[in-house]
Amino acid sequence: MQTGSIKQKAYRILDNLPDKATWDDLMYQIYVRQAIEAGIKESKEGRTVEVKEVRKRFGLLK
Repeated sequence: MQTGSIKQKAYRILDNLPDKATWDDLMYQIYVRQAIEAGIKESKEGRTVEVKEVRKRFGLLK
């Protein structure tokens, strides 16, 4: 997922925000981007848990 520098990615995020965006909007977009990239990295490294196992751990049915 490392296509371009962090600076380039930040510019893309800024370019996609509306003109009336707030600092909170920007921070949220950065957080979401980081969370997605971290999840993709973990998945590629095989560090995932099946849905069945998550449900079992939390005592959820179906």
